[in-house]
Parts: sequence; C-alpha cells; structure tokens
Amino acid sequence: MKSTQSFSVEEAKKKLEYYCAYQERCHQEVKQKLKNMNMIPEASDVIIVHLLEHKFLNETRFAKSFASGKFRIKKWGKRRIALELKRKEITKYNIDQALNDIDEEEYLEVFNALAEKKEASLKETDNYKKKKKLIDYLLYRGWENYLVYDKANELIF
Repeated sequence: MKSTQSFSVEEAKKKLEYYCAYQERCHQEVKQKLKNMNMIPEASDVIIVHLLEHKFLNETRFAKSFASGKFRIKKWGKRRIALELKRKEITKYNIDQALNDIDEEEYLEVFNALAEKKEASLKETDNYKKKKKLIDYLLYRGWENYLVYDKANELIF
C-alpha cells in the first residue's frame, strides 16, 4: 500500500527550495513534484509564487542551462533542444534566447567532429546504407537537415 505523506506549506516550501537549488528546474517539473506531494492547487500556487519571488525558479535561466548542457554534453542539435524545451512547456521566447546563446562557430565545430567520428565508426560497406545510417543518426540528434545532408554527401561519396 502506498503511504500518502502530507506536508504543511512551510515544509513543502523548504523541500521545493532544496529541489530547485540542487538543479535548475522548469515550472512543469515543480508542478509535478507538488502534485506528487499531494499539495492542493491553492497551496501549490502559493509555493510557486514564493519560489519565483526568491529566484529559485526562473524559466529563462532553466532554458539557457538546459540548452547549454544538452549541446555540450550530449551533442544535441538546436532542433532537438528546442523540441525538448517545448515538451517542458517553455515559452518560444525563452527557447529562442537559449538557442541564441549557443556560439555558432562552436556549434559547427561540434557538428563536424560528431559527424566525422560517427562516419569513421560505421562498419557498413555499402555507401548508400552507410550514408543513410549517418543521416539518421545526425537527424535523431536534432541537427538541421541542410547541415546533415551536406556533411553526409561530403563524407560519403
């Protein structure tokens, strides 16, 4: 049987302050956490306002941090980052701000290095199948179509 622990508003505030201080969070994640804590909507609203006022919760900061991390660590392209931010209900303005923070020169360097590394690791002998695998991989990672197809044609004849 699942135990339903109840929290006072002050206890929930403290828990959510720690939750947001540990890692950048979006509004959707905080709302889900409050729902899992069985908080009533009125209490949830009070807590979210408190987190916003005390700068524990900031959607712009979250979007920039998310985009930067996914680009540098997971090597995602802008299309994938934008899609994942939309899934987290981040506004278009904040998504655009986050994507604009990615340096264009670094973006192309990472893309080229990723494409060349993947192409070198493909063991396929048929050039058409090899090209398809490379294209599928790069598109899944969220890189722009024109970049992917140009690079695939450059690497595989």
